[in-house]
Amino acid sequence: MAKEVERKFLVKDAAWRDAVEDSIAIVQFYLAISSERSIRLRISNGKSAKLTLKFGSDLNQRDEFEYPVPLADAHEMLGFAIGTVIRKTRHHVRHENYLYEVDVFNGELDGLVVAELETMDKVADALLPPWLGEEVTGELRYSNASLALNGFPERVLR
Repeated sequence: MAKEVERKFLVKDAAWRDAVEDSIAIVQFYLAISSERSIRLRISNGKSAKLTLKFGSDLNQRDEFEYPVPLADAHEMLGFAIGTVIRKTRHHVRHENYLYEVDVFNGELDGLVVAELETMDKVADALLPPWLGEEVTGELRYSNASLALNGFPERVLR
């Protein structure tokens, strides 16, 4: 089991694209979602699948367990998906020796671009890349489970 400390940001421009190290096409769907746990299946590049169990209500630090799943089983379980099947391309982008995962959503979530940083501790704001926009860590509407259930998040005027 691994604990993760996760920060999530909207992405304000495309300056990150020059630093992409790798890209993965992801099809992701949920089999169960509640306020304190979720069961997710993710198919990566159409070649491998992984089942992820997440426990805890704190969106930036939860217990997580992952297991490989035969690809044929993952495709069959797609029929049991709750809500929208999420389709996105995940880009790995390194800045100041930290690896960011920049998710560019398509399909029903087209136009949404979110960056995540998972570390063992919180990274100082001064070390964050300039292409990051508003921090949305802990905002439920930007969690993948909420995106699957509720679609594109409504913008809240501040």
